[in-house]
Amino acid sequence: MVVYVINKHGKPLMPCKPRKARILLKQGKAKVINREPFTIQLLYGSSGYKQPISFGVDAGSKHIGLSATTDKETLFEGEVEVRSDIVDLLSTRRGFRKGRRHRKTRYRPARFNNRGKPKGWLAPSIENKIENHLKVIAMVHKLLPISKTIIEVASFDIQKINNPDISGKEYQEGDQLGFWNIREYVLWRDGHKCHGRKGCKNKILNVHHIESRKTGGDSPKNLIALCEKCHADYHAGRLKLNLKRGQSFKDAAFMGIMRWTVYNRLKTLYPNVSLTYGYLTKNTRIRNGLEKKHTVDARCISGNPLAKPDDVCYYFRQVRKQNRQLHKANTLKGGIRKANKAPKYVHGYQLFDKVLYKNKECFIFGRRSSGYFDLRTLDGVKIHASANCKKLRLLERAKSIICERRQGNSSPTYAIA
Repeated sequence: MVVYVINKHGKPLMPCKPRKARILLKQGKAKVINREPFTIQLLYGSSGYKQPISFGVDAGSKHIGLSATTDKETLFEGEVEVRSDIVDLLSTRRGFRKGRRHRKTRYRPARFNNRGKPKGWLAPSIENKIENHLKVIAMVHKLLPISKTIIEVASFDIQKINNPDISGKEYQEGDQLGFWNIREYVLWRDGHKCHGRKGCKNKILNVHHIESRKTGGDSPKNLIALCEKCHADYHAGRLKLNLKRGQSFKDAAFMGIMRWTVYNRLKTLYPNVSLTYGYLTKNTRIRNGLEKKHTVDARCISGNPLAKPDDVCYYFRQVRKQNRQLHKANTLKGGIRKANKAPKYVHGYQLFDKVLYKNKECFIFGRRSSGYFDLRTLDGVKIHASANCKKLRLLERAKSIICERRQGNSSPTYAIA
């Protein structure tokens, strides 16, 4: 483990060992400014000796791998879990606004026709992920004197994945060529037959969403033909169907959209930024006999795959900072919506505060007005489902990105695609 050091003027220096940091703190020459990752700031002037540090970033739609290395050792390694609930929340808000426009209230015209989008506009779900990439990269730049930053980008030919033999003008002629709309294409694809009960011969067909329209969208792979009766029975719970949507390419589409945006924005913020590609990272990892992890990929991207790994790895998770929703999305009996007005602090604690419970560091994932809280680690392991708040000790207030230190570089391994 290393301790990160900031000079008197807020500029990062080379990290030190815990023993040296302990001496500086006892002598009053430094102060603690951050608990995780543990960082101290010197109270006296020091230019400090700096080594070349290469910073590798394994960009992703769900997880980001980070690794800052020198030729011989790893100074920082971490994995970031980004938010994936933006699409669902925006769909819920859209439903609320649509409902307000159609209720007996003052007329609220739809505003999508008189709104202009600026050049370079991106969907909020994608913009949030991009901003999170930039935020965690800036966090590491504040901890270490990074000399160069390397980010991995990836491009996916989705049509080639679906049809390996595609070529030429076939790229311009999709599956829906010659159909008026998606519904007509789905009915033709399913042979104008109901895929509900066996032997169903009802001729009035509906197009059913396998996943919720909020998250699954209107992709043909998320649609299936059901007759009117089977469709109604399924939603009423009288019919059970084992339906699975086709392969989703959301993550691949995100990487295709964000790769150049992140790279171009980084070039305006930091000097000496370059990019690499996934096949180069894979070749480096296999050639050096390393396991498949986001942090290991980031170490390979940094250019020092054999740098000695630290015995500590940091796991970060992006959480929702504010919730301004006034009512719950689900409607109670009588058309009444339950209020969604939980106070910010309950018995002095807020959601995602880091606390100490029976010598275990954990986070508050749920609160009750009675004073009993749901405590978990960042990967969802329950520490206690109903712990008394009097037995907790506050370690760190909640932030938009919360951090957990893990020993033994124990970030999870993921399968090779």
